[in-house]
Amino acid sequence: METGRQVLVIGGSRYFGKRLVNRLLAAGDRVTVLNRGSAAPPAGALHLVADRDDENSLREALGSRTFDVVVDQVCYTPRQAAVARRVFAGRVGRYVMTSTVEVYEYEDSPAPVGETAVDPRSVAVDLELPWEDPEFLAAHYGEGKRQAEAVLAADPALPYVAVRVAHVLGGDDDFTGRLAHYADRIRSGTPIAVPAVDRPATYIHVEEIADFLAWTAGADFTGPVNAASHGRLTTAELCEAVAAQLPGGRTVFRPVEVGAVSPLSFARSYGMDNSRATRLGFTFDDVRQWLPKAVAETLGKDN
Repeated sequence: METGRQVLVIGGSRYFGKRLVNRLLAAGDRVTVLNRGSAAPPAGALHLVADRDDENSLREALGSRTFDVVVDQVCYTPRQAAVARRVFAGRVGRYVMTSTVEVYEYEDSPAPVGETAVDPRSVAVDLELPWEDPEFLAAHYGEGKRQAEAVLAADPALPYVAVRVAHVLGGDDDFTGRLAHYADRIRSGTPIAVPAVDRPATYIHVEEIADFLAWTAGADFTGPVNAASHGRLTTAELCEAVAAQLPGGRTVFRPVEVGAVSPLSFARSYGMDNSRATRLGFTFDDVRQWLPKAVAETLGKDN
């Protein structure tokens, strides 16, 4: 007799998404991965191909399937959330959306920010904005996620969780290039542009967020939840960890009052408070414990 939950992962073909799929499979879940067909899922998962932006395509791919849990890794806009809400209401027991720390982009608090700082039920939704424009979406990433959460929060028929993920580090498959940015400049002694006052931020290891999402899929709470390791890091601390693994490198900072700065450097404080998730039963690591490992994983091929 078949055991395990029926879990659908939308996206999940790279970085912490593929790690999540492997964890669910290892736990005995029956996992289906839905994407546009650009990458096959890990062995053992069923593969469905559809454009998640196209409601008819999504319905056709899903057929009459129902799921205990959906983990949506690639919901970036309120339009996508509206499609998901219509398609999955009544056919899924729990919908988990991967959101982001960037929903707090307008916050500036010396203390870690809790989930109530951005209540999705109070966020205005504008479906007419040009969400399909890649440049607009990239420039409004946090707003897209905020409004996507708002669409889900407006429908009690779809039990949802919005996992607000801290900045993710680690893994030899980190495609963001953010730590590599610092490594390149430290190797060459090129000045690193940072805000005049550099504020700390929260982070999470790639393996830890995969653990957190797998844990969330098996829980029963709803609403927004912050996912971040304990502790915060400034850009200087990140660079110190990178420089420690680049003998002969030189770290030079160039403070910037106005203008572009390096990735993972912030002029405002909006580190996340992870106490809700902790109370619910998840145990986070400390960022300083895993940071050297994350740097080694990401930069190892270059050393």
